[in-house]
Amino acid sequence: MSAAFDCQTCGACCAQFRVSFYWAEADDAPGGTVPVALTEAISPHLRCMQGTSSRRPHCIALEGQVGQQVSCRIYDLRASTCRAVQVGDAQCLRARERHGLPTA
Repeated sequence: MSAAFDCQTCGACCAQFRVSFYWAEADDAPGGTVPVALTEAISPHLRCMQGTSSRRPHCIALEGQVGQQVSCRIYDLRASTCRAVQVGDAQCLRARERHGLPTA
């Protein structure tokens, strides 16, 4: 991958998709890690990161400016949904394209 695919200068996926996950991934459940205070319920069994269930998603845990310099405040505690996105995969490339970032 080229240096243009550095997640710490991108953040496009965090400002493009709803980050939904099983409720028990939040820290109010045994073994959960995602800070529940940063989530919202979307159904009895699903939660999402605040800010991602809107027409213009932007995860509450994302700091910085997309395409410049970003970081995740809860990186080590992030949901499985976040962990599933890989640098250069289809979701990554779609998010980068929608934010006007290079995809090659």
